[in-house]
Amino acid sequence: MTETALQIVPSIEAALKTSPHNLDAEQALLGAILLDNQVMVRLGDKFGGQHFYDPVHGKIFETIKSISAKGHVADAITLHAKFSQDGALAQIGGATYLAILVNAAADAASAPDYAKLIFDLSLRRDLIRIGAELGFGATSIGDDLDGAERLIEFTEEQLYKLAETGQVSQGFKNFAAALESTMLNAASAFTHDGSVIGVPSGFVEIDRMLGGLHKSDLLILAGRPSMGKTSLATNIAFNAAKSYKTKIGPDGEAKVVDGGIVAFYSLEMSAEQLTMRLLADYTGISSDRIRKGDLSKIEYAKLQDAAIELNNLPLFIDDTGGLSMAALAARARRLQRREGLNLIVVDYLQLVTSSSHRAGESRVQEVSEITQGLKALAKELNVPIIALSQLSRQVESRDDKRPQLSDLRESGSIEQDSDVVMFVFRESYYLERKEPKPDTPEHFAWQEEMGRINNLAEVIIAKQRHGAIGKIKLGFTPELTKFTNLDQTGQRYVEDDY
Repeated sequence: MTETALQIVPSIEAALKTSPHNLDAEQALLGAILLDNQVMVRLGDKFGGQHFYDPVHGKIFETIKSISAKGHVADAITLHAKFSQDGALAQIGGATYLAILVNAAADAASAPDYAKLIFDLSLRRDLIRIGAELGFGATSIGDDLDGAERLIEFTEEQLYKLAETGQVSQGFKNFAAALESTMLNAASAFTHDGSVIGVPSGFVEIDRMLGGLHKSDLLILAGRPSMGKTSLATNIAFNAAKSYKTKIGPDGEAKVVDGGIVAFYSLEMSAEQLTMRLLADYTGISSDRIRKGDLSKIEYAKLQDAAIELNNLPLFIDDTGGLSMAALAARARRLQRREGLNLIVVDYLQLVTSSSHRAGESRVQEVSEITQGLKALAKELNVPIIALSQLSRQVESRDDKRPQLSDLRESGSIEQDSDVVMFVFRESYYLERKEPKPDTPEHFAWQEEMGRINNLAEVIIAKQRHGAIGKIKLGFTPELTKFTNLDQTGQRYVEDDY
């Protein structure tokens, strides 16, 4: 069920005409703002002209907001001049109506309460609309066998947008609003203490090249089996969650200043297996030994201490196998509403199922819908999404086995929809399988080469929509399945600050 299929029938329009509203409150709020523009500052980011029942009031509010944003006084006189210039004075009732608004002005101290009432009534009108559309859609049974599921998905998306933004659909954004948002982001980047603006990955060179993991970006992390995709993704998720910090802003709300709350969809490994990897990463004790219980008393005590320290880590794991794109999106929305959300990791892309898969549909089409869905979800929730992906076997047939964009399985849509594509490559994986006979000159040369590259890995940034591409060297500890930063020489591991 698409939005166009949920047409508003006349009964819905009739219900909206008698829906909750309070014109006196709208007039009182606008009058208070005209008398004191500082009232506008106290209304919150969610409140806007779209929340007024009377479209004339919405137009007046947005005009006041536009004039105030330029540092000018917005009162009855300047509004009269503005609307006269635009030829819209008659649309708002002329100068007489501006005088009526001033006379109806609420006290500046109580004006925010009027705004809350107007906002609440606006939400109620939208809830009436969504409920009526749901009822109409549920009773309109067609040939679509997945119609009910699509209706649920559509309704949940509408409710989420309403809860987050105070409106079910933002529609077009004028250039002035987009420009304001862009300049706020630029100002934040300019005044930032470090080079990482997005969620930090915990890897110095990755953060340097990407500037952190940016909101609304879809990042693909791909590699052949045993290259360490899941390990690197787990390390990034762990680093982000471990460094999570907030501070209270001027508006009294908590703002994220470092790291983030992470949702990890582990579609292949269980939550216990993933947690065991994180404990191995944190303690330096191999997950194989933890699994077998091959620990000394000191190591077991260290493991217990680590469990206590990591107990409140803001990392949420969903290990449901065969998760559909619709269910994945619904759970992410729910988590953001309840706990907050700053980063999503999906391990891995090819294990997600399409919400509308039909018999005869190719896997390429299905993956295309999934990547489009992930990109749309990243934009909707305004968080970065890291999606892991398999590579085709054609890598193995080349002498140089470093991955290329064409190696992405079902590569067309993945490459097109992503903002960043990164490959994980470990040369030691292939060299290890070419071991010559022992006690031969070839074997000695092989041992020397293995010693040089065994603990090295490459992250190849093959696509970056907003920046440069290139190769990054990282350290890799196989027994801990852990990636680490390297120092400037690329030889010595930089100690992690645990």
